[in-house]
Amino acid sequence: MAIATRRFLSLCPCPSSSLLSSSRYSKYWKNGMRRFCSSAAVHEEPITPPVEVKYNQLLINGQFVDAASGKTFPTFDPRTGEAITTVAEADTEDVNRAVSAARNAFDEGPWPKMTAYERSCIMLRFAGLLEKHSDELAALETWDNGKPYEQAANEEIPLLIRLFRYYAGWADKIHGLTAPADTLHHVQTLHEPIGVAGQIIPWNFPLLMFAWKVGPALACGNTVVLKPAEQTPLSALYVSKLFHEVGLPPGVLNVIPGSGKAGADLASHMDVDKLAFTGSTETGKAVLGAAAKSNLKPVTLELGGKSPFIICEDADVDKAVELAHSAVFYNQGQCCCAGSRTFVHERVYDEFVEKSKARALKRVVGDPFKKGVEQGPQIDTEQFEKILKYIKSGAESGATLESGGEKLGSKGFYVQPTVFSNVQDNMLIAKDEIFGPVQSLLKFKDVEEVIRRANSSHYGLAAGVFTQNLDAANTISRAFRVGTVWVNCFNIFDAAIPFGGYKMSGHGREKGVYSLSNYLQVKAIVTPLKNPAWL
Repeated sequence: MAIATRRFLSLCPCPSSSLLSSSRYSKYWKNGMRRFCSSAAVHEEPITPPVEVKYNQLLINGQFVDAASGKTFPTFDPRTGEAITTVAEADTEDVNRAVSAARNAFDEGPWPKMTAYERSCIMLRFAGLLEKHSDELAALETWDNGKPYEQAANEEIPLLIRLFRYYAGWADKIHGLTAPADTLHHVQTLHEPIGVAGQIIPWNFPLLMFAWKVGPALACGNTVVLKPAEQTPLSALYVSKLFHEVGLPPGVLNVIPGSGKAGADLASHMDVDKLAFTGSTETGKAVLGAAAKSNLKPVTLELGGKSPFIICEDADVDKAVELAHSAVFYNQGQCCCAGSRTFVHERVYDEFVEKSKARALKRVVGDPFKKGVEQGPQIDTEQFEKILKYIKSGAESGATLESGGEKLGSKGFYVQPTVFSNVQDNMLIAKDEIFGPVQSLLKFKDVEEVIRRANSSHYGLAAGVFTQNLDAANTISRAFRVGTVWVNCFNIFDAAIPFGGYKMSGHGREKGVYSLSNYLQVKAIVTPLKNPAWL
């Protein structure tokens, strides 16, 4: 899903941060290693976003309201670290109000009782209104998140619209079955909405995660209480207001920005019937525990990853380098399925390393509102510092720092695109989810070896393989213990393609027809038959 942009190479002066104080870094520099990084507009004044913040309150029962406590929290511009605005901060009382509104809308309101076709029409009207507001949505997403505007406008907003049209299409095609019985009984199944769905979404793809969660839940006739990430609450509030403008009944969709406390309250709420969470594996465990300890509500989890990307010996190296680059650096590396473990066959390894380094040096980093920029800032200071610590760890553990490794600019959370070679499986940069622009290049000898090493992770979200050999592609794809395998491609997120993980990457599937089962209950109805003409 990489944006086709023109790339510029600019040479930055040698950095002098405290990271260079380690002996490992000093050795690199003494050996004459030079590292450069593109920087398009990092040192320039930030571009004024072409959008205004219109909504910064809680959305409960169709109305924007302040938090019961009156508390607010700031949401920041990752380009500068400065506050964009303050947002109402939901607490326990607000979670209770939102859940109560959703419960009343489900039990007494029109949404689950209207025909599926009527629900479909409202969702289609919403998709049309999203299309009319696509420029504002892309700008708001870029401002609050830091992702390139061209990425938001050309890829993510169109997919947001497509997802709601996709789920609108499913709304009136959800139905049960009839089943033959061994006795004189008529057996039918009903697929019923599950009730109030609590949903907690992350900050890396705010609007797409909104669609992945809200789309199937509403198509099935449920009501929703959504908690957006505290780093990126603005776009969810904006689109939820648009949803109400096209006839969504009050209480069907409630949005409660806030801290992790609000998420914990939602996860443990006794009147929430279903929970869906996307985020880190560590937090996912806590969410699952809270759901179990409360009312045993079912939980869908889409968690972390450390995806392997296998470059076979027959690969077209230039094409493989570009694809592997996009696989890990897309969205500033803040992607749960990023191909951050790049396994390269030993016969093409050296060539691949040199070309990957060159590609990273050409990557355009800068103000995400500027045309041609491929990489914006990281989301916040916490993520920024975490990435730099992992880079330092990689160098100190013996990996070769080929490019990057430093912050960019004096403002904001920009990190140079970083490439490590000679990475070993036991290094933290090869095991942990960094969630940043850091590529680890590992060498392998044969297919059996790389399958074993690729599967030796606690994660199992996604993987990729690049080869011209169909037999190799089939062998490797079937051997991966992951939820998605991309063959000669990566980061393809069509609305119909299911997405989810094995192992500690979660359970359940988002998108596609499989996601509908997350929001439905199956009821069997059995009726006696007397003197049937047939069975």
